[in-house]
Amino acid sequence: MSYIWIILAVSFAVSAIGWIYFIYFFSIGYGLAISALAIATTIIFKDSLTIPSLLLCGILFIYGIRLAGYLLIREKKSESYKKILYQPANTTKKPLFVMFMIWISCALLYVGQVSPVTFYLYNAESGIAVNEVLAWIGFATATLGVLIESVADAQKNRAKRLNANRFVDTGLYKIVRCPNYFGEILVWTGCFIFCFGASCSAWQWIIAILGYAGIVYVMFSGARRIEIRQNETYGNNPEFKAYIKRTPLLIPLIPIYSVAKHSWLKA
Repeated sequence: MSYIWIILAVSFAVSAIGWIYFIYFFSIGYGLAISALAIATTIIFKDSLTIPSLLLCGILFIYGIRLAGYLLIREKKSESYKKILYQPANTTKKPLFVMFMIWISCALLYVGQVSPVTFYLYNAESGIAVNEVLAWIGFATATLGVLIESVADAQKNRAKRLNANRFVDTGLYKIVRCPNYFGEILVWTGCFIFCFGASCSAWQWIIAILGYAGIVYVMFSGARRIEIRQNETYGNNPEFKAYIKRTPLLIPLIPIYSVAKHSWLKA
C-alpha cells in the first residue's frame, strides 16, 4: 500500500505551485499534477503495465502538459483572460487556513481522478483478475476527450482572433457551448472505466467515485461561471439568445441549456 503515499506525496508536491498564486491550484498546478501522477504511476507499476494502461498514462501525461502549457500561454498573451485571472476577488490575499484547505482538497481530488488506473495496476500486480477490453475502451474514451478539448481550445482561439468581441458558435461550439469541458469529462470518464475492469475493492470504488464525481462537479461549476459571464457580456444580443436556446451547455444532445440558477454548483 506504499504506492498510495507516493501518489499522495507527488500530488501535494506538484500542486503546491498554487502557493505562488492560489488560482494555480486549479489551473497550471492541476495540469502539472496530473502529468506528474501519470509518470509516478508508470514508474511505480512498471513491471505490471499493460498496453492500454501504459497508453492511458501517456494520454494523461499529454493532457496535463497541454493544459498547463495552454493556460500559461493564455495568461501571457490574452488580455481578456488576464482580467478574469487577476480580478480583485482572486488577488485578495487568502487566509492561511483557506489556502491549506484548497491545497489539500485539490491534491486529494487529483489523486482520486487518476486512481482508477493505479488501482487497475495495483490489483493486476497483486494477482487479481483485470479486464483488458474495458481498459482499451477507457483509453479510447480518454483519448477522444483529449482530442475534443484540444480542438475546442484551438477553435476558440481562432474565432477570438477573428472577432474578439463575439461569442464563439462555430466548430464544436455549434454542438455544445462548452466543448472543452465536455472533452475533459470524457477524459475522466475514460479513466473511470478502468475501475470496472479492475475488480476494485469497496474502498477503491469509493475513492474512484469521489474523484470522478468531483471533477464532473467542477466542470459543471465551470460551465455555470462561463454561462453567467456570457450572459452579462452578450445577454442583449439576439443571435446569442437564439444560440443558447438551441445549444446544450455542456453535454451534447442532453437538453440542459442553463445551470445559472443552481447556486449549489458554485465552487
